[in-house]
Amino acid sequence: ELADAGIVHSMILWGPPGTGKTTLAKLLADASGARWLSMSAVLAGVKDVRHAIQEAELHPDQQTVLFVDEVHRFNKAQQDAFLPHVEKGTITLIGATTENPSFEVVSPLLSRATVYDLKPLTPGEIRQIIGMALRDSASGLGNLDLKLDDSGIESIVKLSNGDARNALNTLELSAHAARPDASGTRLVDAEIVESAAQRKIARYDKDGDLHFDTIS
Repeated sequence: ELADAGIVHSMILWGPPGTGKTTLAKLLADASGARWLSMSAVLAGVKDVRHAIQEAELHPDQQTVLFVDEVHRFNKAQQDAFLPHVEKGTITLIGATTENPSFEVVSPLLSRATVYDLKPLTPGEIRQIIGMALRDSASGLGNLDLKLDDSGIESIVKLSNGDARNALNTLELSAHAARPDASGTRLVDAEIVESAAQRKIARYDKDGDLHFDTIS
């Protein structure tokens, strides 16, 4: 709804890895026509924050979205540095975090931002992302003659654990691990996926020996 309305406000996007926090922030910024600045709190410091503020001040007539990935990695002083500029509207802050903002983000900043709780992607959403990657010739795998059977798709879905980035990485590894047949087609099945990911899919049967093994 925010994207449709072309509106973006200061917010904290809280959710597990691979749930689209960065993508969502960029879409909101683009929909609102705002300038986009981004940084990672793992690598940035107060100097980088000040530089971003100065950049925003050079464009007073245009909204500037400052996206901060892993915002919980900033200490209290670093987070406090945003406050006056968010208050004045110099920047619209979008922070992304995998940690509970109530414990990791300072209260004054939380009071100026809306917290959105993102959930892991559903199996259906992961399948949809896999399908899009297979069709996309520009930035996906559409230029490969790639065929996934049902077992390959379900293996990627299970291994992803609701993480789109994980699913796409596994898909790419599997695609390059599969050898082309005589016609050039690369078939990806569960065996290829497990080999490429170097992880086994847990086989679970609640009525059989595997149930006993699992709970043990």
